[in-house]
Amino acid sequence: MAEENLSFDVYHPQPLLIVISGPTAVGKDAVIKLMFERKFPIHFVVTATNRPRRLTEVDGVDYIFVSTERFQEMIDNNELIEYSWVYNAYKGIPRNQVEHALSSGKDVILRIDTQGARKIRQIYPECVQIFLVAKSKEELEERIRKRGTEDEEEVRIRLATASEEIQCITNFDYIVVNENNHLERTVETILSIIDAEHHRVHPRRINL
Repeated sequence: MAEENLSFDVYHPQPLLIVISGPTAVGKDAVIKLMFERKFPIHFVVTATNRPRRLTEVDGVDYIFVSTERFQEMIDNNELIEYSWVYNAYKGIPRNQVEHALSSGKDVILRIDTQGARKIRQIYPECVQIFLVAKSKEELEERIRKRGTEDEEEVRIRLATASEEIQCITNFDYIVVNENNHLERTVETILSIIDAEHHRVHPRRINL
């Protein structure tokens, strides 16, 4: 009978490549920081950029800050899986971080803009893509202004860009609302998504 051929050894979870994206100031950094602080067995890829470091940022933790010349070297040497020009600066995903972590069986999380998310989907079709949104446009604008790092024209540009980026939602697998003062809930939702993905009958497989 068919039942005699069944095996109980059927659960073989595969490492996931998880993309967390969304508009500017939606809280991507805060989500990643809280997940990191809770010490989940996930590799959080640190993005490389040539933009100036903000006072509150730590090199190698928030971003890998490099000169424009060094960033160009990384492009020329194929050290980046993808890179984009975003808000007058380059941002790119270091290849060695992603490939080493996945090869060791670890889940990998990328924090990237929607432009980068589209490129990652093309390279790794089986990645999990999560789109973060604010509860409202007013809440998003409040967050941008609260940072105090953009002038009025830059605020206007970022809001206009956010409106365009939201049109990309249908390209993602999941949408998560990151409401003000509910960061824990946002993280729990993302962790639930990751847990569910690890229990798929037909798991996603990332080919390096």
